[in-house]
This record gives sequence, C-alpha cells and structure tokens, in this order.
Amino acid sequence: MNVWLAELWRAWRASLRRPGFLLLAAGVLALGIGACAVAFVLVEQVLLKPLPLSQPEQLMAAGKLRQGWPPRISTRQYAALQKLDGVQSIGLMAFATPTVNIMSRGMPQRAAVTYADPGLLPTLGLQPQLGRNFIAGEEDSRGAQIVMLSHDFWERQYAGDPSAIGQILKVEGTPHTIVGVLPEALSLSSYGGDIMLPADLGPDTAGDQHLYIAVVRLAAGASPAAVNAQVAARLRAEAESSGTDPAHRARFGVLGYQASLHVGGALVLVLFQAGALLVLLIAVVNEANLLFLRALALQRDTAVRSALGARHWHLASPLLAEGLLVSLFGTGLGALLAMLGIAIVRSIIPPQLTGGELHLGVQTLLLMLLVSLLVTLGSALLGIWRARAMVSFNDLREGGRSGGTQQQGRLNRVLVTAQVMLTAVLLCACGIFLQQAWKNAHLQWGFDGANVATLALAPVQADYPDVRSVSALSQRLVERMRQLPGVLGAAASTSLPVNDFFGTFGTPAHAPGNEVITVLYRAVGTDYFRLFGIRAQRGRLFSTEDRRGSEAVAIISRAMAERQYGGNALGQQVQMDDAAHPGRPWTARIVGVVDDTYPRSDRAGDPPPTELYVPLEQMPDALLASLRVNGSMQFALRVRGDVSGYAKALRELVATVAPEQPIDDVRSMRSIVEENMSGSMTGIWICGVLAAMALLLAAAGLYAVMSVAVTAREHELGVRAALGASPVRLAAAVLRGGMVQVAAGLASGLLLAAAFPRLFAASFAQLGTDVSIGPWVAGGVCAVLLTFGLLACLMPAVRAGRVQPMRVLQGD
Repeated sequence: MNVWLAELWRAWRASLRRPGFLLLAAGVLALGIGACAVAFVLVEQVLLKPLPLSQPEQLMAAGKLRQGWPPRISTRQYAALQKLDGVQSIGLMAFATPTVNIMSRGMPQRAAVTYADPGLLPTLGLQPQLGRNFIAGEEDSRGAQIVMLSHDFWERQYAGDPSAIGQILKVEGTPHTIVGVLPEALSLSSYGGDIMLPADLGPDTAGDQHLYIAVVRLAAGASPAAVNAQVAARLRAEAESSGTDPAHRARFGVLGYQASLHVGGALVLVLFQAGALLVLLIAVVNEANLLFLRALALQRDTAVRSALGARHWHLASPLLAEGLLVSLFGTGLGALLAMLGIAIVRSIIPPQLTGGELHLGVQTLLLMLLVSLLVTLGSALLGIWRARAMVSFNDLREGGRSGGTQQQGRLNRVLVTAQVMLTAVLLCACGIFLQQAWKNAHLQWGFDGANVATLALAPVQADYPDVRSVSALSQRLVERMRQLPGVLGAAASTSLPVNDFFGTFGTPAHAPGNEVITVLYRAVGTDYFRLFGIRAQRGRLFSTEDRRGSEAVAIISRAMAERQYGGNALGQQVQMDDAAHPGRPWTARIVGVVDDTYPRSDRAGDPPPTELYVPLEQMPDALLASLRVNGSMQFALRVRGDVSGYAKALRELVATVAPEQPIDDVRSMRSIVEENMSGSMTGIWICGVLAAMALLLAAAGLYAVMSVAVTAREHELGVRAALGASPVRLAAAVLRGGMVQVAAGLASGLLLAAAFPRLFAASFAQLGTDVSIGPWVAGGVCAVLLTFGLLACLMPAVRAGRVQPMRVLQGD
C-alpha cells in the first residue's frame, strides 16, 4: 500500500510541477462530460423523473396518435371510451390552455384556463388542496358557474388565503364561485393554467374537434397492450360510424401519460443529447490520443524500470496515477461548466416545462466521476498497451531515435481522423440551422410590418356577446387609436398576417364542388390591407359598404386562387360550414385576390397556406365563438418612431373606452415575425455551442499530436536538414502530413453527415428547419475545418523548420 501511495504522490507531484499536460487533458475531459451532464440533467428532469402523482406508470393518454403531438380526442370520442376493460378511471382535460378575461378583486386581467371534467383529478390520483372537485352535471354550460384556482394563482392573487373559497371571480363577465384550490402537483404534471373550468360536454358542443386529452388509469394487473387495442377499436368504430375522421388514415391508441406531456420537446432533447454525446465521443478520442502520447513520452522511464526488473503494474503506475489526477481535475472542472450551463438553461426554460427547478444532483456528479474514470483510466491502459513494446529490440530498431514506431504513428493518425470526422458531423448540423436562419432573415413576406404596433384584446363575452357588439367596440377603438399623436393608421382584425393562434389551426372552407380545404381565416377591417401594404392583384379591397346585411363578400390569397379556382376566382363563390346552422353553409362572393402574406418556399410541394378574408362586420357568429376559444381580436397601428413608446397610451385608451376590458402586451409586428421564425434559433444555439466545443477539442488534439510528432521526429528532421533539406521543405512536410489527416477526417465526416439528418429528421422538423445539406453547408464545413486544421498544424510545422542539425546530431 505504501508503494502505491508513493507512486501516486511521485506522479502527481511531477504533473503539478509542469501542469501543461494536466490542464490540457483535464480541460478536454471537462468539455465532454460537462456538455453531457447538462443534456442528461434536462433529459432526466423532463423525461425520466417520475411525475409527482400516485403510480404515474399506470397513467396513459388515449386518442388519435400523430407524430409530434400528444394523443388528442373529441368529446364524442371521449364518450365512446367509457367503461373500458382494464381501466380503473378516465378523465378529460383540454389540450390547449387559452387565455380568458377575468376580474379578480376589481382588477381586469388575462388568465390561462384549463377545461377538465370531474374525473380528471381522481384519475391523476389527486385531491383539491382546498375546497372540492367538480361534480357530475357541472360540466353542462347551463349549470352552476364555478371555478377552481391553481395553486400558483391562489398564492399570487389571494396570498394563500383559505377564505378565497366561496368568493366570486368574474370569468368573461360572468360571476363564478370559487369552489376549490388545485394541488401544486397538478401544475407540474399537466397542461395546467391559472384557473380550471368544467369542460362543456353537452350536446351543443362541437363534438368533432380534437381539443382534449383523455387520461386513463389502468387497473391493477391490466395490460397496456390490451387497453391500447380496445381504445383503437372503439375510436376506429366511432370514426367510421360518424364519418368525422377518415378511419383508414388515422391511428388511434394510447401513449404513456408522461411521454405525452413532452412529446414535442422530447425530440429537441434527443437532438441535444445526441450532440452532447458526439462532443463526449470526440473528447474520449482526444483523451485517448493525449494519454497515448503521454505514454510515449514516458517510454525511457518505462524502459529503465523494465531493465531493472520492475513488474507490469509498476511499469503502468506512473501513467495510471497521472490519469487518475486528470480524471479528478476534469470532473471538478466539468461540474463547474455543467453548473454554468444549467444556470443558463434555467434562465431560458420556465420550471413548468422541466417539472421543477433544474439542478446538478449527486447522482449526476457520481455519473460524471464514473465516466471520467472510465475514460482516463481506459485511455491510459490503451496508451500503456501501445507503448509497452518500445523496450523490445525490433521496435526500437523500427523506431530508431525518432521516438515512435510506424504502428504508433498510424494509431495517432487514426485517432486524429476520428476526431475530425465527428466534428464534421456536428458542424454539418450547425450549418443546417445557420442556413435556415439565413433563409429566414431574407424571406420576402407579402406585407410590410415595419413600424407597426399590435395589441391583442379579447372582448369580454358577457359585454360583447355577438359580432355586432364586437364590431362596434372595434370601430370605437380604431377611431380613438387614429387620433393618437404619431399614429398614421389603425385597423382591427381577428388575426395578424402571421403567427396567430386562430389562423394556425385554420378553418374548413371550399369552392363549390371542390373538396374541403383548410384556410387561414381572417375577418378584417376596411383599412387592414392598406395598413399592412398587402397588394391587390385582381378585383377590389373591402369598403365601408361591405357591412352586415349587405351581400356577403370575400377576398382570397393568390395561392388559394391558383389552387382552388385555377387563377380565375373573381365573381365565384366560397363556402364555409357554419356550425350554428347545420346544412346551411355560409357563402360569399369573391371580389378580390391579394398577395400571399406568407413567403413562397423554395421546396417543391410546399406551397404557402391558403388565406381567406371577410369583412369584420360580416363574420358569422359561429366563427366568432370559435375565435373566443382560440384567440383574441388584434389591433394594428402604423406609427412614427419606436413602437414601445405607445404601450402606455394604448392601455389608457382601452381603459377609457372599455373600463373592465383587460388587454395583452403591446408588441411590434417585427418582433412577432421574428418569434414566428425563432424555432430554428434553438437548434442554432444547441448545435453552435456543441460544434464550437468539438472544434476546440479537435484543434487541441491535432495540435498535441503534431507537436509530439515533431518532437519525436526531431532526430529525423535534423538529419534531413543536414542533408540539405530547407526549413520550408521540412515545415511543408509536417504541414502536409497533418492536413492529410484533416482531409481524411473531413471526407469521412461529410459522408457520415449525409445520413445524419435522416436520423434526426423529426427533431429538425420540430424546430421548423429544413434538413437538407446543400453545397453551402458542405462548403462552409470544409472551410472551417480546413482553416482550424491549418492553424493547429502551423506552429508545429514552423518549429520543425527551425530544427538545428548540429544540436540534434550531437544529442543535445
């Protein structure tokens, strides 16, 4: 034992006296395990950490299965899933959490609402923290008006006062009695909002829309596969009988409830984890290379020990002790980097999306230490195994005084090539996102959003119950907005030209005789097109004559005119099914065709969405009801100067015209467009950081290998110089050898990257990014890697050219 401690202390003292190698090797290791630790914490916290529920593994989500979405279901389909064999209970909650107008303690504000039935909380294994749950019959919209508060909303608005139970909270102008406070665990294990209202499951609801998630708790001993088969059979039969969902194209079944909560974000986390593992793999290759080179540097000491009769463990102890020190330093530095990365992620991602606050736990630290020990000690053993034969006569003769054999040189080159190859894969992923970001920055939108301020406002339903009252409120607000100093124009609409909730989900419409298509529906004021600079290609724009009671008219986009009417749309009709009048579709005459607001894609088969405009006063009441569920009225103002300077004036204006009407934030149209294109920015940050780490690791590894190679070949280079080789020729030979390795790794990486987007196509698509590797991406990767490779090889090459023949030949 004393011998081991003495060897350990001797090796550590030697490393600390000359800490260059220690810092380089520990830094390489820290980058790899630090990146992996951040990714692992996210995956563990979001995907693997059990939900704070009773037996969460027994919970399933049932409905229509679609990639990238949780299983969704309609109220009609929910009724078909009652009394399933092997199911203990079933509950329903809305997939989305729309915002509604509330009046809390005399203050109008907006609040996110969750719609649920009485079975949700028992199915999740939860009870209200205060008060009671909903009871059967209260889901009918004609029943008692009641509401439950989320735990956070209760603490925020009522300071955790138990007397909140029984108080009145106005929701859309209608008094609701507070009957309960939801448990805190619900907000961490559902799509919960600020308040919860009973889901309306009555006969008057739109039972064919997939707006809900059915949560199923399996009975003890029940098989998920058997329940999945039952759900699929019942929903397929319901779809065939009702004709509401093409059963031959739809997939039905169940998915783990926890997986359904993060089905979209899981794809992004998979991309992040895959990139981090690539960085770790590069670090492992780099660490193996560095410790192998360290083993070569210790050959003389090893040979002396062997000649003196030392045992094998004694020969290996210096490098193993140094590897242990590298492991400890690397783990500590990696933990610091991981904590920094987690702090950055924590400031970006809200706790609701991660199931709690992110932190670096003891288990993660132990895993980092274990990986660090395996990497360093494994690399040290590999270096010892490769360098062990240097004491033999044949290898000494093969290597001569150059300090390494041909086989060892080949292994060095293979390791460097592997690093460059893996780095090329990460750079290709980063290049895909950068290319998409460049395209997004240069998209040609069909409207002018410069100097346009926007204001979202959802009219309180009790005060503005129909289209007539909503139009009147909108007209009063627009007239007052036009009178504000610096305002050049104002218009009201149900949605903006881009990134609106209502338009995103679309509305069914069709030309007479054609199949139903999904259009982006917009009810707009008369100045909407002029304010946004949307040009009319044919026909006319709306006027003040297009009011309620006059002929129903519509304007369509160029894409819809070409696709549905063959370019000849003026004077023809467009129909929309009106849910308030079954069998009596709403019909309008097309009076104009305008430019598409969305840019045309350069990808074949990806046309811009079809857009349908109607005058605001002619909007059907049934569509207004859908709008109230999914979105708000939008007001746009073209202004002089900074958009943010109008926020206070607009709030005061709304408070004057409609005192109990809350509003959403005032935003610029430019920021809304940027937010709509921000999906790929997540990928750019992820892949950019990981690619930078990979570049740093590859450059450090290449520099270390080339530096050691020059030192090992110093005798050979001195002989060449003595025989007449010029410094430029010597430097070029070393540089050429290094660049050959870079080129080989680059070529291999590009070939591997050709399959990389296919492996992660779902993740890229989730981030709104095209997954093709074009010539610009490939060319950029080549330029970056060749440049970094040249810089890494340049200094060792210059040093090779400065070798002094006499000093080398004399053995100095």
